[in-house]
Amino acid sequence: MPVPGKEWAERAARRLKAELIRAEVTYDGLAERLKEHGFAETKASVANKLSRATISAHFFLASLAAIGRDGVRLDNV
Repeated sequence: MPVPGKEWAERAARRLKAELIRAEVTYDGLAERLKEHGFAETKASVANKLSRATISAHFFLASLAAIGRDGVRLDNV
């Protein structure tokens, strides 16, 4: 039986990856943009969070803001 929290975490990570592709922003580019929002991220830390699906809600939202997205529809997550 799937774990609900894990499933949502994986969905959020997939959505953020898709948004990065749409915005043509690399993991390194996201790490640089997140610095403007007070995050001390590196390309490796972004890659690890997304590959393990261990992103927090505030990281997800800050990432969307950093790449210029106003939001994401929940039915698309």
